[in-house]
Amino acid sequence: MKVLLMYDYPPGPGGLSTQGDLLFQGLKSIGVEVHAAHYDSPLEKEWYYRNFQPDVAVGVGYWGYTPQLVLHPQKFGILPVPWLLADGYVANYQDVLNKLPLILVTSAWVKEMYIRDGINGDNIEILPIGCNTCSFAPVSRDHPKVQEIRASLGIEPDELMLLTIGGDACSKGAREVMQALAELKDKVPKYKYVCKVWPQQRTAVQNELDKALAEDLGLQDKVRYVTSVISRSEMPYLINACDIYVGPSRLEGFGMTQVEASACEKPVIGIKAMGMLDTLVHEETALLADVEEHIIVKEVTLGAEAGYKDGRKIVFDTPRTVDYRAKVSDIQTHLYKLMNDIAYANRLGKAGRQRVLEKFDYREVARQFVKLINTRLNIY
Repeated sequence: MKVLLMYDYPPGPGGLSTQGDLLFQGLKSIGVEVHAAHYDSPLEKEWYYRNFQPDVAVGVGYWGYTPQLVLHPQKFGILPVPWLLADGYVANYQDVLNKLPLILVTSAWVKEMYIRDGINGDNIEILPIGCNTCSFAPVSRDHPKVQEIRASLGIEPDELMLLTIGGDACSKGAREVMQALAELKDKVPKYKYVCKVWPQQRTAVQNELDKALAEDLGLQDKVRYVTSVISRSEMPYLINACDIYVGPSRLEGFGMTQVEASACEKPVIGIKAMGMLDTLVHEETALLADVEEHIIVKEVTLGAEAGYKDGRKIVFDTPRTVDYRAKVSDIQTHLYKLMNDIAYANRLGKAGRQRVLEKFDYREVARQFVKLINTRLNIY
């Protein structure tokens, strides 16, 4: 089997880049002949089409990348197998996607979203995102890098560190977490809540709104916003610096950071919805808050990203859920339990790592990929 992987290559710290590169590394580790190219580099891809002649071209992205991941390899007679996330309403490419023999998605919830929007579910298979369990592994609190990170964040030795990581913290549920923390007050040990976000214009605006909420709730001395780039090699130490990973995301097709936190034996708080139903097990590897609110839309306006030259309004027969909100009282209950019962938190963390080793290690995901290609496409 010869595989061309198309993703944001060479890999940066972003989620799509990491997703593609972990499959690339996993396939190499199990002896598959594989090469990688940037999904948006026609010349690079065309060179591999001609000189490598892959059996399949696997592209990482969402449905809006259909021109780069599907149409381009098809133009050169190469079989595309897109590996897709969910990102809004699947528009304008239903016909193209429905003609493919195989589409990979990252979770059962993502599969549901594609079926909802008119894609044939018979040709959709779930392939989870891999985790490098050698890098993302438990590290002692005494490790110099862990100590340095905690000190740089202003975490005292006797304080618990709660952590949320995302492009912005709001989309990962940080506002709901703050509301829960405000209710706990002196019912829990001393703590700091760290939100690690990425430097971008959208994030800067949201940060200010989030910090204003923290001040309104009286948490301004307990909440830390960290806006900087961090390499993948440093991320395990940041996660290991925390005591509890809090990620009840508003929209999550998989939950890569929650899985990485589990791999580091950290107890995780998530939401009982979306991709986390695949990755986390309530009261076994994590604590999941119920959904308190569904954010509904009745119509969307689509443009070039959907393949339309001009804005196109689409009115849904049935309104669509585009966002979720975790139940604040559940987050409060889960935080109280984990912050006051360290032994229980440690048990969840250890069980979480065992689940990641069994189901989400990047080499295991590579083996799952090979099996899917073998059985669905008869390519060996």
